[in-house]
Amino acid sequence: MSEATMYVTKETFDRLREELHQMKSVDRPASSRAIAEAREKGDLKENAEYDAAKEAQGMLEAKIKQLEGAIANAKIVDTNSIDTSKVTILTRVTITNVVTKKTVTYQIVGEKEADLKLGKISAGSPIGKGLMGKIKGEVAEIQAPNGMVKFRVDEITV
Repeated sequence: MSEATMYVTKETFDRLREELHQMKSVDRPASSRAIAEAREKGDLKENAEYDAAKEAQGMLEAKIKQLEGAIANAKIVDTNSIDTSKVTILTRVTITNVVTKKTVTYQIVGEKEADLKLGKISAGSPIGKGLMGKIKGEVAEIQAPNGMVKFRVDEITV
């Protein structure tokens, strides 16, 4: 299964690599020790501790594989080279809902960095997709669960 390119900042890329290193160098050996300890406790057919340790190991290996895929498909974006004439990945965009007049600012980021509480939305989200490529003053029509929503692009910064 081929994943799409994931755009990240250098900081996020480094954090992903550290997380992968932690999983491989600390979590994986700990998982192996837990299986070995459970194996020593007797009959494997009736050993719930062994089953739980094997399941945890399988989940860890799946996370490692997913993270390796994410890192392999990551493209580091330099914030100094971002074009602010239109909405692109890593730009901050201030938008106003045309109907409610409510104004909000989001940073368009990759999937791994998205965090609505921090004002970071994924470029793959409905709003992110709808805003990509728009210029200041342009209106984006975005399909929301409760119907079409129109947002005017007020400002684009880094």
